[in-house]
Amino acid sequence: MTSAQITQKLWNYCDVLRDEGLGYGDYLEQLTFLLFLKMADERVQLGEASIIPKGYDWPSLRSKDGDALEEHYRKLLQHLGKQPGLLGLIYRKAQNKIQNPAQLRLLIRDLIDKETWTSLDADVKGDAYEGLLEKNAQDVKGGAGQYFTPRPVIDAMVACMQPQPGQTILDPAAGTGGFLLAAHTYITSNHNLNRSQKKHLRYDALRGIELVDGVVRLCAMNLMLHGVGPTGDELGGEHALPVERNNSLISPSAQKFDFVLTNPPFGRASSVKFMTGDGEEGDDDLAIVRDDFWADTRNKQLNFLQHIVTCLKIGGQAAVVLPDNVLFEGGAGETIRRRLLNDCDLHTILRLPTGIFYAQGVKANVLFFERKAASEKAQTKHVWYYDLRTNQHFTLVRNRLRRDDLADFIAYYNPDDRNKRKATWSESKPDGRWRCFTYDELIARDKVNLDITWLRDESLEDGTNLPAPEVIAQEIVEDLRSALEEFEALSADLISRNQ
Repeated sequence: MTSAQITQKLWNYCDVLRDEGLGYGDYLEQLTFLLFLKMADERVQLGEASIIPKGYDWPSLRSKDGDALEEHYRKLLQHLGKQPGLLGLIYRKAQNKIQNPAQLRLLIRDLIDKETWTSLDADVKGDAYEGLLEKNAQDVKGGAGQYFTPRPVIDAMVACMQPQPGQTILDPAAGTGGFLLAAHTYITSNHNLNRSQKKHLRYDALRGIELVDGVVRLCAMNLMLHGVGPTGDELGGEHALPVERNNSLISPSAQKFDFVLTNPPFGRASSVKFMTGDGEEGDDDLAIVRDDFWADTRNKQLNFLQHIVTCLKIGGQAAVVLPDNVLFEGGAGETIRRRLLNDCDLHTILRLPTGIFYAQGVKANVLFFERKAASEKAQTKHVWYYDLRTNQHFTLVRNRLRRDDLADFIAYYNPDDRNKRKATWSESKPDGRWRCFTYDELIARDKVNLDITWLRDESLEDGTNLPAPEVIAQEIVEDLRSALEEFEALSADLISRNQ
C-alpha cells in the first residue's frame, strides 16, 4: 500500500470517529498510542526483546472485545504512563478518547492490525502522518506545518553537516524528531560503529527539546522505535532521555553541542520579550533576561538564532531553517546579523523555494554557520548563496520537492572541502544559482540585509510562469501578517516603556 493510500485510509477512519465526537488531535494521539504498540509487537515477532510489559502489549488488546476491550485499553494507558524512560514519556497522562468499544475494535483490528508497519519504508510512515497533518491544516484553516520540515531538506542539511560517531547533535525545536533521526540514519549508514560508538549514539549523541506535549509523544515514539534512548531498566541517572518537553529559550543550555540541526517554529511574535540585561528592563512582567543574547526582541526566530549560537561548542556547526525576515528585519535583526557575521562563520545560505511547507507562501532559508572563538576580526569571510527559489515552483501534491532537487546544492556546498567551492554565477553566466559574496560586500548593505536575489525572475517579465493564484494570494497574506507582527511588537515595546 502506498503512503497516499495509507493516509487516505487513516483519514477516512478519522471521519468516522469525528462523527462520534472525536477531534482530529485526539485521533492522531490515539493512533500514536496504538501504532507504537503494534510496531513494538512486530519487532518482537522478528526476534527482538519486548519493550512493552507483558499483558499491556498489542496481543492483549487484540484478544479482547466489547466493554472488556475498552476497560483494558484504559488500564493499559494508565500502566504504560507510569513506566520509566521513553515509554512513560510516550504514554504520559494518556487517556482513552474512543469511548465506543466497537469503534476501538475497528481501529485496532481493521485499520492497524492488517498492516505490517515496520516493513513499510520509514518515509511511507512519515508521509502518512504528514499527510494527516496536512489534511487537518486544510480542514481547520490552521497550520500543522510547524511540526514538519520536508524530508528532502532535512536529508540535504544532514548530508552537508556530515555528523560523525562520537559527536553530539541538538534540535531545540525537535518536533517529531526528523532531524535527530536523519542524523542517526546518516551515522549508521556511513560508518561501521564499534561497541563504544553504538552506545554513545544510543544514549548520548541525540538531544531534542519540544514544547508541544502531543508532539513530544511522536518524537519519543520515533526515537524509541529506532533504538535511541534508555529503556526502563537502564534509567538511574547515567542516561538522560533523548527528548524532553520544555521551552528551549527560557534558559541557556547546560550542554554544548557539536551540531545544531533545527527548524524553529514560524509564526507570531512571542508574548515574552527576551532581554540581554544590558539595558533598562522596565516593568515588563513577561521579560526574560538572557545575558548570553546579543539583542532584545520578541521575534521568535531571532531569539532561536541567538539561542542556537549559545548551544554550540567553539567550532560547532549549525544548519537552521529560518524565514526571510531574519535576513532583512531592522532593529534587533540588524544587530544580530552583525554579531552573527562577526562572531561566527556564516558560510552558506540556501534560499528555499515556496510551496514546500503546509503553510503556503512561507519564504525560508537554511543558514549554515560555525561558532568561532572570540576575535577582534570578523570570522565570516565569504557567504555562499544557492538560490533554489527563483523560477522554481513546487507544490505539496503535483510537484513535490524531492531529494534530487537538492543534489546540485549539496555538490556545490562540497562538505568534504568547502575551500574548493566554485561559483556557477558570473557576469557572463548571470543564470548561475551558486554565488559568493564577501564580508565587506554584505556589511556595507543597508541594515546588513542578507536577503539577496540576482537571478532574472521570468514570471515578472512575461507573466507566463506565475504561481497558482491561491499561492500568490497566500504569499500576500504571509507578507501582511509578517508586517503586522512587527507593528505589534513595536507597539508592545512602546507601551511597556510608557507604563
